[in-house]
Amino acid sequence: MYTIFMTIAVPKRSPLALGVLVLLYEKPMHVYRMQQVIKRRGEDEVVNVSQPNSLYQTIARLERAGLLVAGSVDRESKRPERTVYKLTEAGKAAMVDWTRELLSTRSREYPEFPAAISVLAVLTPKDALKQLERRIGALETELARLDARLTAAHFLPRLFQLEIEYLDAQTGAELRWVQAIADDLRSGELRWNKAWVRKAVKELAQQHCDESTGVSA
Repeated sequence: MYTIFMTIAVPKRSPLALGVLVLLYEKPMHVYRMQQVIKRRGEDEVVNVSQPNSLYQTIARLERAGLLVAGSVDRESKRPERTVYKLTEAGKAAMVDWTRELLSTRSREYPEFPAAISVLAVLTPKDALKQLERRIGALETELARLDARLTAAHFLPRLFQLEIEYLDAQTGAELRWVQAIADDLRSGELRWNKAWVRKAVKELAQQHCDESTGVSA
């Protein structure tokens, strides 16, 4: 007689998956309702719901993992029927665990901007300055937008504004750093040319080779 063990794969943790679990923790709802609530609350600042398919795919993964279940069907007026989802006990536990993990543990992320900074030498200093000045303008616009959101939401308890506070602080810090690099490019404190880059790359490659082979100067 054989015993068959079935395992359910835990879905990949993501801001969107966590957002879905939290919404269903509040009350059962259908997918369209979830999307609308996320946007109305401004949580689309931190949860990407721009593509409806990603929301449906996330819900399907959560359902397969047993973190939520399909319940009743909403037959509101003349609109298409919509399946209402409910959170399971396993879903509640995952919601709490994921929140703890995301708060306490730094994840290794690979944002695009640091990647571009790491290869800044492929541009001339003049071109690099031009692009960074464009970014400064974009950051100033974004910072003004976030400041306006915080001002408009002053009546809300601070607990419900913390993600905007964080984005505001993060954007402000990036703006100050980019402005400092731009200032160094303008003053000439930070500069390079093709010959200097080729020489530096060659020296770094030789240094790496020496370290790998144990050769000392």
